[in-house]
Amino acid sequence: MNTGNVREMKEEYKGLEQFKILLEDWIPKDTSILIALDDTYVYYSPSIHHIHHKLSEKVHPNSVAAHVLKNREKTKILIDDSIFGTPYYAIAYPIIIEQQEAALIVVLHASYVPEKQAHYKFLTGKQDEDWTPIPIDQVSHIESLQKRTWFYANDEQYKTNITLKELQLKLPDYFLRIHRSYIINIYSIQRLTKDLASNFVVELKNGSELPVSQSYINQLRKLLEF
Repeated sequence: MNTGNVREMKEEYKGLEQFKILLEDWIPKDTSILIALDDTYVYYSPSIHHIHHKLSEKVHPNSVAAHVLKNREKTKILIDDSIFGTPYYAIAYPIIIEQQEAALIVVLHASYVPEKQAHYKFLTGKQDEDWTPIPIDQVSHIESLQKRTWFYANDEQYKTNITLKELQLKLPDYFLRIHRSYIINIYSIQRLTKDLASNFVVELKNGSELPVSQSYINQLRKLLEF
């Protein structure tokens, strides 16, 4: 869509600013707000941390906006960085604009997960044909590898049927996702260093060295205050 058409769209949907005004009292300041109508974003109030949409951009078929437009139901979801290059937590609502079905999407930082209240106290892992419950504070890190999830405790590797995305919602606050493939227990960190390309690497007390992706470095800095 050219600049003139975008300007016309902004004018046509100028009244959508009311949604931002109504939401400001209860959402964090670093929140993005989007509205999708049909298959296009018609309103976007961005924050500095989130996905960089453009007005008139088409709705991604795997996005939360597409889900709400199709199913007409409120949706809460934690999205990894596979779609837009950065993880985020979204709450989306079906709404009506000028008698047309639309979706209102509130995009928050990935660390904002209200459901993260009933924390796991243990994880049950599989070795060969045996299952063992492991206290959660003994888990040093969790890894997604070859479409399976593994966690590590006391120098042992265990397989679990729970995905990283599901784990992230219910792990205690001292667990932190640092990469699409890794969640770490911050009490298992030995030190933080940089590799030859100046990317951060987490070295754990058990000797494991795990990369920190750019999508998660700000969250790591904020939590560890460095």
